[in-house]
Amino acid sequence: MNKNLQYLLFGSIFGFVLSRVGASDYNLIFRMFTGEDLKLAYVIITAIITAGIGMAVLKRLGLKGRDGTPITISKKPLIIRKNILGGAIFGLGWAISGACPGTVLAQVGEGKLLGLVTMFGMILGTFFYAFMTERQEK
Repeated sequence: MNKNLQYLLFGSIFGFVLSRVGASDYNLIFRMFTGEDLKLAYVIITAIITAGIGMAVLKRLGLKGRDGTPITISKKPLIIRKNILGGAIFGLGWAISGACPGTVLAQVGEGKLLGLVTMFGMILGTFFYAFMTERQEK
C-alpha cells in the first residue's frame, strides 16, 4: 500500500477516535482544564503510555524510520526557557480555542467552522516560529 495512503488511513482512524472520545468537544476540554471531568486527561495519559511502549518496541525490534534510519530515542533537557514559554503558549491556545493540532483536524472534519480559524492560527504560528528561528540563527 502507498505510504501516503497509509498515512491518510491511519490519520482518518485517529481523527475518528478523537471525535468519538470527545476530544474535539470544547465543553469536554473546558471541563478537563477545570478538573470537573478528567476523562480526556485519562485518554491523553493512555496515548502517551501507548506511544512510549510502541516506540520502545519498535526500537528493540531494530525497525527503521520512514527515511531508513534506525529509530532512536534521545534524552533532551526538560527545563529549557524555550520549552516553558512554548508550553505556556500551547496550553493557553489550547484552553482558549479548545483544540490542539490533532483535535483541530477532527473539529474541521466534524464541520466546526471555528476549527478552521484555529487551524489557520496554528499555520500562522508555525510560519512565525520558522521566521523567528531563522532570524536567531543569523
